[in-house]
Order: sequence, then C-alpha cells, then structure tokens
Amino acid sequence: MKILIILLCLSTMAVSSDSVYITIGTDFTQSSEKSLFNVADIIQNKDISVIKVDKKELYKLSAHMHDSFHRCGGYVVHESRDKAIESLFDDSKRSLAANGLFVDYSITMQTFVEPMVKKVEEEKIRDVIKSLSAFKNRFYKSPHGVKSSNWIKDKWADLSSHRTDVTIEAYDHKKWPQPTIIMTVEGSELADEILIIGGHADSISGWFGGSHITAPGADDNASGIATITEVIRVMMDSNYRPKRTVKFMAYAAEEVGLLGSKELASNFEKNSQNVVGVMQLDMTNHKGTSDKDIVMMNDFTNAAQNAFLGTLIDEYVKVPWGYSKCGYGCSDHASWHNKGFPASMPFESTMEDINKKIHTKSDTIDQSGGNADHAVKFAKLALSYLVEMGK
Repeated sequence: MKILIILLCLSTMAVSSDSVYITIGTDFTQSSEKSLFNVADIIQNKDISVIKVDKKELYKLSAHMHDSFHRCGGYVVHESRDKAIESLFDDSKRSLAANGLFVDYSITMQTFVEPMVKKVEEEKIRDVIKSLSAFKNRFYKSPHGVKSSNWIKDKWADLSSHRTDVTIEAYDHKKWPQPTIIMTVEGSELADEILIIGGHADSISGWFGGSHITAPGADDNASGIATITEVIRVMMDSNYRPKRTVKFMAYAAEEVGLLGSKELASNFEKNSQNVVGVMQLDMTNHKGTSDKDIVMMNDFTNAAQNAFLGTLIDEYVKVPWGYSKCGYGCSDHASWHNKGFPASMPFESTMEDINKKIHTKSDTIDQSGGNADHAVKFAKLALSYLVEMGK
C-alpha cells in the first residue's frame, strides 16, 4: 500500500505536551473542516489517518464528528505516535476481522430461543433507561460516571445472584475513574471460546463543561445498556447456560476515543484470547428510518457475522432490516475489529437518519415517545445471537 505523508505547519510553535495522537477516518483529513482543529501532522492511507491534536480539542472533535459525519465518537485515541502508526498498518488484522469465518453460523436453537424472546419486556428496558438517564451525566471523569457504572454492576449482580457460574468485575482503568463493568458467564464446554455483547456506559453533551454537564444520554447509550440488561435478565430467568463463555461489557470512555474498549481489546489480543464474536449495542431505541427497524453497519465489521445477524432477525425478530455505513471508529466494535476480532453493530437507524438529539441535554426517553418499544427488537436479536452463538 502506498502511504501518503503530509506535514501541515499550521503554527510555527511546536504542539504542546497536552496533545495526543488519534486515528480517524481519512474522509475527515481530506475535508476542509480539519482546519477547525489544531491539527499538527497527518499520516494517512486510503481509509484511516493518524493526526496529532490538542487534548482539549477532543470533546469538540466528538461533537463535530457527530454533527458533520454522523458518527458517535469517530476516532480512536492512542498512547503514542508509534502506537497510532502501528494501528494504521494493521491491515491484515482488519482484513481478517472483516472477512474471516470464525464459527459455523447456523440456526439450530429454535426450541431455546423462541421461549426466551417472548420473555422480553419493554417496561424492564424502559426502567433501566430512566434510571441511567437520571444521573446528571455519565461522563468518564465525573463522580456521576463512576456512580452510574457501579449502578450497572449492582444491577447485573442482582440479576445473576443465584448463579455460581457468573462473575462480575469493575475493571479499573488507570487513567480515568470510570470503570468498565464486565459480567462473565463461564462456558460449560468451550470455555476458551468467548462471545462478547457490549455497549458504552458513558455519556457526553456538547464539547465543554466536562464533569458538570447535563448529559442524560437516554438513547446514547442508556438504551444499549438497558437492552443488554434485559438480555441478562431473560438469560438468568431462563437459566440458560452457554457452552461458550459469554462476557457482557459496559465500556467506559467511549465518547472520547473508544478508550475503554480499546484497552480491553488490546489486552485480549495480548493474552491470545479466542474471541469468536462481538456484538455492539450502541443506541437501540430511536426509530429514525421508516422502512428499516434494524440496520447493520457493513464497514469495519465482519461480513459473515452481519449476514448471520440478518438471518437471526428473519427467524426470531421478524422486522425489516438493512445495511448502512458507520465510518471509522464510530463505536466500540471498532476496537475489537482493529485487533482482528469479528464484530457487528446492529443500529437503530441508518447513519443519515441518526438521532439528532444525542450529545445534548435533550437526549431523553421522551424523544422515543417515552417508551422502549424499539429497543425490544434489539433485545430479541441479542438473545438469539447469544443462544445460537453460545452453543
């Protein structure tokens, strides 16, 4: 691959030590809008670019990627320039994650799945959305972010308290206070094969205010965490015990560069963990596209697993679905994809029809009619994915 290296001297002064290297979609670096930010240099290939930007610009960049590119996040923060460039050249890993066949994607568990999807309750999902969006914010550096994540931990622990094969931890990230919550259900036969169902726990509003902002994040992403919580509730209520190990994750610090999921995916790669499937649930309760209920992101995801999810929708959820493009780094599935793991992101709408109220104080459940009807469809899909993959 031919790599184009461009040095943009926007200032005669060196970029301060408060700068950071990120990877971002090349469509951003090729747009005139990059001039809105203090970009120091660009190293790019066809799809992904490395840039150096002031840390204080990251919140503004998050808002810009949402408003102009319809991406939630839209970039990945790296520890150093070398790490960022290393990620840029991980084409073989991304190719494997996009095109590899990791398991037998067959549908054989109807007798288990059908009774379970009937147990999904809209009210249960709605209650969790309301509880999480009642926090002033779930910002990754705020006390509210810590308390809200611990609320998730306690909720998941309560739902699984009768199971001896379940463990729950608050994964401590050294550079910020909000933990990632991880619930592990140990596989009965194929414990070394891991299935991950996750979504981000943090919320953000605008690009200033930090820990003091009002960011209810009902859709982004209390809806995804509430959907996962309902999957856990039904799984525990049905006493379903998977043969593969299942990990549910509520990631910290997604909104500021996929920080939490990136750290976890890197650790899983470093420890040679055998992740056979990843599902990302990031926004599930705003029906923005009239002719599609569930939309699969077909870029930076695994094609075979996406097609499998489509067959699961047809078999168990029975709603119209389709495809859209999300762009680079648009949610936590990108962290796993970049490390060579197969990931999918079923989404509530096409990116063109994305909920315009996210990242504002108006992201409340009222924007979804005060109910969780749309999220019910995603809970049914995630349950069918859990059981068919858990076999």
